[in-house]
Amino acid sequence: MKNYKILLFTFLMAPIFCFSQEKAKDSIEEKPERPAFESSSIIDNQTNVLFQKNTLEVMMQHRFGLIDEENSLLGIYGANSNIRIGLSYAFLDWVTVGYGITKKNRVSDFSLKVGILQQTRSGSTPLSATYYGNVGIDGRSGDSNDGLFITKQDRYSYFHQLIIARRFSPKVSLQIAPSFSHYNAVDFGYENDRFSVAFGGRIKISPQTSIIFDYSQPITSFEDDATTGLSYNNPGISLGAEFATSAHAFQIFITNYSGIVPQQNYMRNTNDFFDKGILIGFNITRVYNF
Repeated sequence: MKNYKILLFTFLMAPIFCFSQEKAKDSIEEKPERPAFESSSIIDNQTNVLFQKNTLEVMMQHRFGLIDEENSLLGIYGANSNIRIGLSYAFLDWVTVGYGITKKNRVSDFSLKVGILQQTRSGSTPLSATYYGNVGIDGRSGDSNDGLFITKQDRYSYFHQLIIARRFSPKVSLQIAPSFSHYNAVDFGYENDRFSVAFGGRIKISPQTSIIFDYSQPITSFEDDATTGLSYNNPGISLGAEFATSAHAFQIFITNYSGIVPQQNYMRNTNDFFDKGILIGFNITRVYNF
């Protein structure tokens, strides 16, 4: 009789154990996938990376002068170097706000980054989608007397980007990012708006080292400058290496973009990567968790 009671108890409890195991298995599979990239940016564009709530990121971005600039030690001593210092703070796991200031045109940028979709380990959500946008304010002196800025609104520029990324494996991640740039005021004969698309990726070659690349292609075509003959339709091409730890990321690369603020790069770049338009740059980020 005792044996029958044991068998009956086991029979009744078996479905509960099976259900618990299935639930545990499902909960593991539906966990978010690990970040596709190590840093919040990949050379000249943002990535889909969003930090945990109450995380502060400090970033310094530097672009030297053109490598072919005469007597400049590969552009390191170049007169046209550019630098940006920025801060971003994660108010929520899926919302980050930021501020930065750039040497070129003394632009202050205020940014917002919002997570829309997050890739899962089970593959039920195969991609991550993130919105990034900013408002840039040109800080150069200028008023109605010299004609640089007639109104305060002439200083403003805007940038919107949708970042779609996928972590294919622990070593390979790719993203595509269509974007829209707008300047309230431009010189006569120039356009105010431009649509573009960027492709970027990371290939990990060691636990801390990756090969990174970034390609930005304007979709809206502009006329060449009638006076100088310069083209504003050159794609942005960047290739480099990234060295990352849990709190730091250092990227060093060659590129033909010098603007740093994305709408400057997309709207006003005249450097041709294949015609003496290459420069050296680096990005350094440090993350603090509170």
